[in-house]
Amino acid sequence: MTTSTETTDVRAGLIGYGYAGKTFHAPMMLATRGLALAAVASSDPAKVGRDLPDVEVIADPQALIARDDIELVVIASPNASHAPLAATALAAGKHVVVDKPFTLNLAEARKVVALAEAQEQLLAVFHNRRWDSDFLGVRQAIQSGLLGRVTHFESHFDRFRPEVRQRWREGPGPGSGIWFDLGPHLIDQALQLFGLPQRVQADLAMQRSGALTDDWAHVVLDYGALRVILHAGMMVAGGSSRFVVHGEKGSLVKRKPDPQEAQLLSGMTPGSPGWGTDDDDMLFYDGSGDERRIAAPAGDQLSFYRGVADAVRGAAPNPVPPIEALTVMAVLEAAAESARDGRTVALPLTERERAALA
Repeated sequence: MTTSTETTDVRAGLIGYGYAGKTFHAPMMLATRGLALAAVASSDPAKVGRDLPDVEVIADPQALIARDDIELVVIASPNASHAPLAATALAAGKHVVVDKPFTLNLAEARKVVALAEAQEQLLAVFHNRRWDSDFLGVRQAIQSGLLGRVTHFESHFDRFRPEVRQRWREGPGPGSGIWFDLGPHLIDQALQLFGLPQRVQADLAMQRSGALTDDWAHVVLDYGALRVILHAGMMVAGGSSRFVVHGEKGSLVKRKPDPQEAQLLSGMTPGSPGWGTDDDDMLFYDGSGDERRIAAPAGDQLSFYRGVADAVRGAAPNPVPPIEALTVMAVLEAAAESARDGRTVALPLTERERAALA
């Protein structure tokens, strides 16, 4: 990876302008100091043109990758294209950001990580939920010792979308389904807090009428005495909390999720006044029957792209090192295997990978 301390903006190209590209990547890239969104590769140039009239639109992702003026390629296309596009961009000498899930499987992830190492290029996966207000608040509470030794950690991404929509994420193809869509967020946050689990047990289901892929996921990570529950569903109209944590000194509940996705959908510019502000307090119970409110810190997913821009210029470490993204894929794959075979599964990581993570 380059160690230059240049102060010019990192010129970036975005591949894909679906939900992820339009809602998350483009607004954050445009709002990040030190980063310049130079071009977007999309099959819908009119859509990009309406939103980003000053940004060049290219039909062919390969043509964007081949441009000499593009230093960083951001891949927000359908999941099946992540690994091949990342490999092409790395081979062309570009730095790469890949939306989650990193790849379709662990084998693909290993190949892309190895190529990034060989090319000495930055490779980061968009695990933006590390900078959510709800997660930051729960992490602070755990690390402060407020809960004592944690024995139960429950993390939910629940939504109410009872009708199946016509989009690739809800179709029968590879990399579709709620576990590949929301599982990477849930997994990455758990690994950031607790490290590698000993074993994984999972159950995936199709609950909606006309469902073509899993739309309900319940995964248990075994940490010995600690159990971490990761859950996502599409038939939840209300009543479930984002986080529930129990420990030897008390319990913590965070009811509502981080507001940044909703703010982006409303058109708020990332980093503007009120960005990431969360008015939903965490609730702490110490066993005496009292309820104490604890303010949640503000979230700031812009930290990801600030970190990427600084890392490309050699001014900071990679905000999401490749080994961490690879480990998320190992848990994602182990859970899919567990659900398919009806058994608990150990993580398929090598000793070298475990050592690199440590």
